[in-house]
Amino acid sequence: MIIVTGGAGFIGANLIAALNDQGQTDILVVDNLEKSDKFLNLRDLQFADYHDKREFREALRQGRFKETPISAIYHQGACSDTMEYNGLYMMDNNYAYSKELFHFAFARKIPLIYASSAATYGASTTFTQHPDHEKPLNIYGYSKLLFDRYVQQHRANIQSTVVGLRYFNVYGPRESHKGRMASMVHQLYHQILQTGHARLFAGSGGYSDGEQSRDFIHVSDVARINIALAQQSPPIQGIFNVGTGISRSFNAIVQNLFTAMNRPSQPTHYIPMPEGLAAKYQNFTQADISHLLSIPGLHDRPMTLEQGIKSFVQAKEAGL
Repeated sequence: MIIVTGGAGFIGANLIAALNDQGQTDILVVDNLEKSDKFLNLRDLQFADYHDKREFREALRQGRFKETPISAIYHQGACSDTMEYNGLYMMDNNYAYSKELFHFAFARKIPLIYASSAATYGASTTFTQHPDHEKPLNIYGYSKLLFDRYVQQHRANIQSTVVGLRYFNVYGPRESHKGRMASMVHQLYHQILQTGHARLFAGSGGYSDGEQSRDFIHVSDVARINIALAQQSPPIQGIFNVGTGISRSFNAIVQNLFTAMNRPSQPTHYIPMPEGLAAKYQNFTQADISHLLSIPGLHDRPMTLEQGIKSFVQAKEAGL
């Protein structure tokens, strides 16, 4: 059996789709469907069973999986809302839950691939896996960083694969449920579709209008990287950045969307950044992926922004 937490979410559902493409269907999906529209991500996927997150955590505590053969755990489940300020909830959901799963995988020597985040870098302008560059700006980023550090404290005793993936700006199909936390590619696509033009923030942090830039990676590459790391032999441990290694502007997203949507380009509307956001806004990110590319089977670079947006639009037109 394979376990995918957050399996009804954006990255989790795409990961299950990629596993299905490899013929894998003996999958336990773990999620929280209180926000029920996430079920749409599961309709076309093949898996063996579904557990609510609370049911799953209780099953772990009671040892109900002790005799179950498990080949890999993909821990994608988390509260990823950077505007969530309930620290008690965030630390239980992202930190305590992750520790429970880590100790289960550690004891059973089950490969564990878990979602960390580029939010661990926060205010940094250098994006390499080093403590000097870890400066989270919110409780979400801190919860991810704290778990990364917890795992690293145990690294000397780990004999199985345990890998944390610091996702940069992921976009692609199956993220409609995310609302305000959906990728900018998703949001700008729907702006153009509904109004004919895009809205971006005016200049900030020394960047001109719409020229703030991030490292955008297509979710299909994220799924591919997860699976390849879980299948490593001999086992590996560590923290890896997951991005393209190239920063691209929000203006570039808009232009590529117009091209992929086969629409004539229209002027972008630039709006002032809300008061209070500027101090916590990342104007630039760019993943150092040299560590990731050094892993066997992961030498291929991810899709470019042009390739990824073309694939994204095709998926949207197909109803994903």
